[in-house]
Amino acid sequence: MKPWKKIAIGIGGVVGLAIIVGIAVHQSGKNVVTVQTGRVQRQDLSAVVSASGEIKPKTYVNIGANAYGKITHLYVKEGDHVRKGQLLAQLENVQSTADVSANQASVQAAETDAIAADAALNTSNADLQRAQADYERNKLDWERAQNLYKDGLIAKSDFDSRQNAWATADSGLVQAKARVAQAKAQKDSSDRHVAQARANLTRVADVLQKTTYAAPYDGVITNLPVREGESVVIGIQNALGSTLLTLADMSVITAEVKVDETDIVNVHLGQPAEVTIDAIPRKIFHGIVSEIGDNAIVRSTGVATSQQTTASEEAKDFKVVVTVSDPPQDLRPGLSTTAKITTAARSNVLAIPIQSLSVRSKAQLEQEKATPGSVHAAAPPIEIASKEKDKEKDKNQDMQGVFVIRNKKAEFVPVTTGIAGTSDLEVVNGLSEGDEVITGSYKILRTLRSGSTVKVDNSTPKKEDET
Repeated sequence: MKPWKKIAIGIGGVVGLAIIVGIAVHQSGKNVVTVQTGRVQRQDLSAVVSASGEIKPKTYVNIGANAYGKITHLYVKEGDHVRKGQLLAQLENVQSTADVSANQASVQAAETDAIAADAALNTSNADLQRAQADYERNKLDWERAQNLYKDGLIAKSDFDSRQNAWATADSGLVQAKARVAQAKAQKDSSDRHVAQARANLTRVADVLQKTTYAAPYDGVITNLPVREGESVVIGIQNALGSTLLTLADMSVITAEVKVDETDIVNVHLGQPAEVTIDAIPRKIFHGIVSEIGDNAIVRSTGVATSQQTTASEEAKDFKVVVTVSDPPQDLRPGLSTTAKITTAARSNVLAIPIQSLSVRSKAQLEQEKATPGSVHAAAPPIEIASKEKDKEKDKNQDMQGVFVIRNKKAEFVPVTTGIAGTSDLEVVNGLSEGDEVITGSYKILRTLRSGSTVKVDNSTPKKEDET
C-alpha cells in the first residue's frame, strides 16, 4: 500500500473517532442542566417586618377654640419652645370681664344679706331667751297666786292680774319662737342666694378663662394656623371648631407605621426595631414596639374597619407605634419614616438562600423516580375517582424542599424551615452544613426533576435566565 493511502486512512480514522466522540458528548450534554448553587452554612438570622409611616410625638394636643371671639394677642410663633402654664393666645374678653365684675358684686351683696340675716337670727334667739325667762317668771307668780288666793291672802284683782301676765308671757314665747323660725328661713334663703351668686360667678369666670390659652405642658409649637385679628368659633355637634395651634411634647418621639395584615401576627410589644428617616439618610435610629392597633385600617381610604358599615375585601393594615430611643434634636413631626421590626432572631443556625426553596407533591416525586429525566414541565394534576380520593389525598399534598447536588445529580430533599431572614432561610432538619443546594434559575427550579444531571455555573446569569 502506498504511503499516501496509509496517511489518508489514518486521517480518516482520526476524523471518524472525533466525530463519534463529538456525537457522544453532544448526546450526553442534552440531559445536563446548567444551574446556580449555594452552600448550606451556619449564620445568625433575623426575621424582619418592614413598614412605612411618619414621625409623631407620643404626646401632642390640638388646642381648639373654647369660645367665640377675635384673637387679640398671639404670644408664640411656630417652632417656639414653651413651658407649662405659659400664655399662648388671648381672645377679646370685654363682655366676659364685665360679667365677672357684675357677678362678683352680686356675690358680695348676697354675702351682705347673709350677714344681716345671721344677725337677725341672733336677735330672734335673744328675744326667744328673754320670752322664755318671762314665761318662767310669770308662771311661778301665777302658781304662787293660786295658793295665796285659796288661803285668802291676796285680792281677786291681784290674782287675775298675775293670771293675765302669765298668759301674756306664754303668747310672747310663742311669738319669739315664730320669729326665730322666720329668721332661720331668711338665713337659709340668704345662704342659697350666696351659693347661687357664687355659681354664676364660677360660670362667667370659666367663660372668661376660656378666652385665655396657656400651655398644658412643656413642648414645641408645631402648628399655628391662625393670626392676630382672626375670629374663631367653637365646634357645634359634627362641625369642628377652629384650631388655634398644636403643641407637641418632643421629649418622646415615635414612628407610627402601618404593618400589613399578613405580618401583624408576628409583631409583639417590646420587639426591637430600626428606624430610618427619609430626611436623615444613611443614619439608623433604634426603638421598641410600644403600641399595636387592634382595628384594621383599609389601605385605600385610611378608615378603620370598625367605622365602616359594609365589609371590605381590600388590603388592610394595622397601626404600630415604635418609640424611638435615640431621636435627633432637630426632628420634626410628619417626616416620612420606615421601621424594620425584628420579630424573631436565631444564632448559629443552618441557613439556605430563600430562592432555593421549592415545592413538589409526593405524586410528582414518585413519577419522577419512575421516569427520570432532565427538565420537564410540572406534571398535570391526577384525576382521582371519588372512592379513591381519601387514599390518594396524601400523595397530592405539597412538600417543601431543596435540590441538593449529589454525584452531579439534583436530588430533591424535603426540609423543615424556621424563620426567614432578608435573603436566607433557617433549615431545622433535612440538610447538613456544607451541602450544595441549587438556587437558580427560577425557570430551572420550577421544572427541574429529581435525578437530573446538572452542571454548576455560578457566573452572573443573563436577565432572560433569571425569569
